Order: sequence, then structure tokens, then C-alpha cells
Amino acid sequence: MTEPAESKPKRILVTGGTGLVGRAIEKVVADGEGRPDEEWIFVCSKDADLTNAAETRALYEKHRPTHVIHLAALVGGLFKNIKYNLDFWRRNVHINDNVLHSAYEFGVQKVVSCLSTCIFPDKTTYPIDETMIHNGPPHDSNFGYSYAKRMIDIQNRGYFQQHGWRFTAVIPTNVFGPHDNFNIEDGHVLPGLIHKVYLAKKNGTALTVWGTGKPRRQFIYSLDLARLFVWVLREYDEVEPIILSVGEEDEVSIREAAESVVEAMDFRGELIFDTTKSDGQFKKTASNGKLRRHLPDFQFTPFKRAVKETCDWFNTHYATARK
Repeated sequence: MTEPAESKPKRILVTGGTGLVGRAIEKVVADGEGRPDEEWIFVCSKDADLTNAAETRALYEKHRPTHVIHLAALVGGLFKNIKYNLDFWRRNVHINDNVLHSAYEFGVQKVVSCLSTCIFPDKTTYPIDETMIHNGPPHDSNFGYSYAKRMIDIQNRGYFQQHGWRFTAVIPTNVFGPHDNFNIEDGHVLPGLIHKVYLAKKNGTALTVWGTGKPRRQFIYSLDLARLFVWVLREYDEVEPIILSVGEEDEVSIREAAESVVEAMDFRGELIFDTTKSDGQFKKTASNGKLRRHLPDFQFTPFKRAVKETCDWFNTHYATARK
């Protein structure tokens, strides 16, 4: 095991580097957020199978990172989670343990892992904040993924208590943007809506949205989240997680999200809500009070503008987009 080194330059390894958030971080770094003393290395599943401890160690041996942003995970939408909770638990626990323990063994100064608001208790008061993560079971629909993500926080605490390592985690709300997974069956709600609207417009059919449209969500644009990730890596020194989210006042209903996509795509057809489909969790309103105490002046991209930019990207890259 190597002692953490304070020498420069920083070598920052980003797991899951070709996904939604990884691509966004790569873009903001390239567009002026990067620094001369930082080397950014973006890797994906083709570079190593992170469920395999030996392959994960080989990845660290090859790149010798001083810092890690850990984004890699088995992810999916509501219906995929309901069907495969065991797979979501096992795959993600293996990935997280391998990434964190290799970071410890190779003397990485800091790891910033990505959690999710689904880790919070299903039965709770709102808004939820960072102190409430372990106060009760998560929603039953995705307990496998949720508990696997919660365990990152437990492991981070363990590395700090036992070895003094300052690994931490961020908790974004619903992320969307260019390079998302736009699969209608397995993707998340907003990219799925964008793909549905695209097809409805192309085929001249009605747009059918699953559920009542009443559940409420806080959406964060991937490029905003990327800028915040870079800040956490450089400036945030706590082991305890931090929620990265727009404010409570910026929460929107699924109906409002669908209407924003309809407007951005200039869809003129009928909008139908299929109430036979599950709504999932009704709300999981998160407080960004801790973030605001650190960054009171951070400017989020307005939701409708971010939706429009994402829709424009999807229209332009439809042939090659994940779907």
C-alpha cells in the first residue's frame, strides 16, 4: 500500500468516462475548466472490467492516478431496476469495492464517487439532506442499486476512520444532457421522453407518457453537474457526501418535464398519460443548502434551455446516440 502523495501534477482517472456525466466532465475540462497541472484520463468498460479485482488493479497500475472520479455503475430506469435488483446490487458492490480499494492500495489522494438520491429512505420528511441517508430503507423498486450506492458512503467512512483517507461522494438529483442513454425501456425519465417525442413526431402518432405525470423531480443538467464535480474534486474536503442539485423551488412534475420536451421538439400531436404504468416514487425533494453554503453564487442552466440543448443534441446525433 502506497502513502498518498501530494506531488503535482494531478493525474485524474475518471471511471465510466464515456457515459453521460463523464462526457460532460470531459467537455467542461476541454472548454476551459481544466488546469495546466491536471492530466485527465477517461476510461470505460472496454479499458477494464471493474467487477474484476485484477483488471481494476491493472488499470491503476497502468495510469497511476493521484485522484479518481468514480462514475462507473450498472444503471437503468425504473422497470429495469424492478426486474433485476439482485444484479444491480452485486455488480455495483463489486465495482465500488474494487475501485475504492485499489485507490487505497495505490495511494490515491482523493476519490469522488457518484451516488444517487434514490439512496434516501422511502418514508421520510422533505426536503431530504445529507444527514438522512441511512435513516430507513430506500424505495422497494430499486433497493439493490440503492443499497449498493449507500455502501460507498459506509466504505468512505471506513477508509477515513481506519486509515485517514479522505474519500467522499456526491449525490446528484436526476441528471440529463447530451450523451445520455435515450433507451425508452431502460433509460431514465427525461431521455426516454425525448426519444418518445422524437418517434411520435416522426411517425405522426400521439405521445404516451407512462404514469400519471404527477411525480415531481429535480433535474440537473449534466454540464452543470460536471462543473460541480470538478469543484468537489479540487475544493471539497469532507468525507460526508454533498447533494449536487438545483433548489427545491426548481422541482418539476413529470407532466411539466414532458411539456418542456414537447415544446423543445416542436411536437404538435396529442399527449396521453398511461395511468396503468407505475409512477415509482412520488417525490424525493432534496435540499441543496449545503452546496449553497459552499457555492452561494453558482448559476444553474435554466431547465427549459438545458432541455432544448439536449433535444437539439439528440436530433443531431440520433443515428449514433445510445438508445
